[in-house]
Amino acid sequence: MPDDRTLGYEGYDPADERLREALCTLGNGYFATRGAAPETAAGPSHYPGTYVAGVYNRLTSTVAGRQVDNEDIVNLPNWLPLRFRTLGTGGDRPGPWFSPDDGSLIEYRQTLDLRRGTLTRRMRLRDTRGRLLTVDQVRLVHMGDPHLAALRTEFTAEGWTGELEVESALDGDITNAGVDRYRDLDGRHLTEWRTGPAEPDTIWLDCRTSESGIRVAMAARSRTVSDTPAAVRLLPAERGVAHLLTLPIGPGRPVAVEKTVALHTSRDPASGDPLHAAIGRVRGAADFAGLLASHSAAWEHLWQRTELDVPGEAGRILRLHLFHVLQTLSPHTARLDAGVPARGLHGEAYRGHVFWDELFVLPFLNLHLPEVSRALLMYRHRRLGRAVGAAAEAGRTGAMYPWQSGSDGREETQTLHLNPRSGRWLPDHSRLQHHVGSAVAYNIWQYSQAAGDTDFLHGPGAEMLLQIARFWAGSAVWDPAHDRYRIRGVVGPDEYHDAYPGAAVPGLDDNAYTNVTAAWVLCRALDLAAALPAPRRHELFGRIGLDPAELELWEDVSRRLRVPFHRGVISQFEGYGDLAELDWDGYRERYGDIRRLDRILEAEGDTVNRYQASKQADVLMLGYLFSPAELSGLLARLGHTLDDDTWRTTVDHYLARTSHGSTLSGLVHGWVLARTRPAGAWKYVQEALTGDIADLQGGTTAEGIHLGAMAGTLDLVQRGLTGLETRDDALWFDPAPLPELAEYGFSVRYRGHRGIGLSMRAGHLRISVPASDRTPVHVSVDGSDITVPPGATRRLDLPGR
Repeated sequence: MPDDRTLGYEGYDPADERLREALCTLGNGYFATRGAAPETAAGPSHYPGTYVAGVYNRLTSTVAGRQVDNEDIVNLPNWLPLRFRTLGTGGDRPGPWFSPDDGSLIEYRQTLDLRRGTLTRRMRLRDTRGRLLTVDQVRLVHMGDPHLAALRTEFTAEGWTGELEVESALDGDITNAGVDRYRDLDGRHLTEWRTGPAEPDTIWLDCRTSESGIRVAMAARSRTVSDTPAAVRLLPAERGVAHLLTLPIGPGRPVAVEKTVALHTSRDPASGDPLHAAIGRVRGAADFAGLLASHSAAWEHLWQRTELDVPGEAGRILRLHLFHVLQTLSPHTARLDAGVPARGLHGEAYRGHVFWDELFVLPFLNLHLPEVSRALLMYRHRRLGRAVGAAAEAGRTGAMYPWQSGSDGREETQTLHLNPRSGRWLPDHSRLQHHVGSAVAYNIWQYSQAAGDTDFLHGPGAEMLLQIARFWAGSAVWDPAHDRYRIRGVVGPDEYHDAYPGAAVPGLDDNAYTNVTAAWVLCRALDLAAALPAPRRHELFGRIGLDPAELELWEDVSRRLRVPFHRGVISQFEGYGDLAELDWDGYRERYGDIRRLDRILEAEGDTVNRYQASKQADVLMLGYLFSPAELSGLLARLGHTLDDDTWRTTVDHYLARTSHGSTLSGLVHGWVLARTRPAGAWKYVQEALTGDIADLQGGTTAEGIHLGAMAGTLDLVQRGLTGLETRDDALWFDPAPLPELAEYGFSVRYRGHRGIGLSMRAGHLRISVPASDRTPVHVSVDGSDITVPPGATRRLDLPGR
């Protein structure tokens, strides 16, 4: 396998282990397991974690003298434990259990194989008697059968004869303790453990979550592969269970232990008792070789549907990003009630919650795995009633989706957050980021345009989109002084600014991103309402109580929402231009990395609310979501002229005032600069590419990868640099190639066509439509429209930029 299909580590460094564990996570869209060493327990250097999509639990903790409820994705029982130690002969006492931290390691190599979806480890160690032992280990989380995982460990004695003891266990004594900032919160989510043997080679563990009542069951089959049978002893415990295997070993006689595990929960569709299901599944599972073959075949099929062909180092990192996106959101996800966890199924940061990150994820999935996009949107639709209720409680109409969502769609955003730099718990006002509703609406529209799924758009999609539009129209307040509608008391994508300096209440007025996207939502809702078949429109309007007269208000608000400007640039919010300028050079000189400027200033007794300093792209997000022509049209509808010079000046203004405290910021800046300042774009594209693999945010990747940033880099190639849009029943292209990323290829699914091939080369675009009985594909580039019938290839010359 070429090196660009692997992520390899040579040597062992305990300081790097948690980062490696996150980046070496294996998953299949149903569950994922961090790349922790099976012989280690949770501690400063190691953190085993297994997470099932959508399995949450709520606990109450006392924080800063207050009772605080938090719902978390649950770290489930650990199926990995497999530890070993050497025995002598003639009844010698056993040596200590091996640990990579005990000084016995001579050689250590770890490799993540992206093509086959496996994690391999090779270790050579010297035991306390001076004897050498080689250990080769391979693990998988099965992409074909989402409930299975397996671990094969082979031991080779170098020049000695004796015995090994191997303990293969299921450990239910697990807590959520993977994020230091949450250390003051209760993390014990599991209760009512039961364990036992099922067959001579199989053990099981059953428990449930304490509040949500989800039952979780695992069964593990441990078999040896050797010339001499192993002695096996059962080791039961209150919260776990193990098999102890004693294996003869000698030179030229390697022995192996194959551990196969099944995982089921009571949330599984079409499933009864999870324990019965787990035992039955592991009983019928193939041996490791068979599982590896079917698992690899499932991965190969998935790669064929999704892979990008990008040369060089960028391509290597993009494949890693794609690998982790697919492990979190695979075709198996389409059968679940789950959303897009911002940190994947790779750790406990953000408590496994669903934010607006789907805005950066679904545009890629729409053109490869549209069935997954649809399922993720249905997660939002099932929680529409909760969003309508939240709006009503706030005195609003329509649907107010939560900034953080979990199991049932209530607002899960914490009311306090810890500043690790100062040690203080501070009020958290990020729940005022109501623009999450616009993200849901954007994804509804983008999915429907790409997939041509009219049934969804006219059904669940219409219900959500109209209710989100209703929320924005009801939130807009007429201000005679400005002769405009205003949306007040919100927080935009830049989470640094959550209030005006010295204000008694949180929130900002006329956030440009919020208002422009709200106007866009209203426009699309009006388009959709007009396009609905009359019977469906009548039925839907009646069911949600929508008076046709409300559409007149939507039309008016969509044209007269206020967008503030200052000194010739779009203001991030009303009053932004009046804030003080920050001494950027001084803070960089004092602190070096100032990505988390908010924490630095708060620890100094100051607040970032006083300064023109942003955490991440806010106004510039408009250039990420909308093509130049569409953004210009939106602003024109609102009564403003946005020419190239004004937009370029706006980009430069915020580029100089952003600390990039989010992994999404480099992505958005690279995307926007590719069209405005191409010479400066690559710096930010590189930051987006390396954000997780180099852990640029300073330790956050170890708590879970940043799924939105990873998917966003894939979409940067797919849509950002090609200018690809799916609208008006055609594929539209407006390429903005970068010198560093000018040649690449990929395939997309579009309107039922599978595998439309697209390749970008210097000066031209080649499009190939596979043979089928589908209708031709319409393509538009620089005002030229062509039709590509199935089975044909066309080359289009690109305009110079």
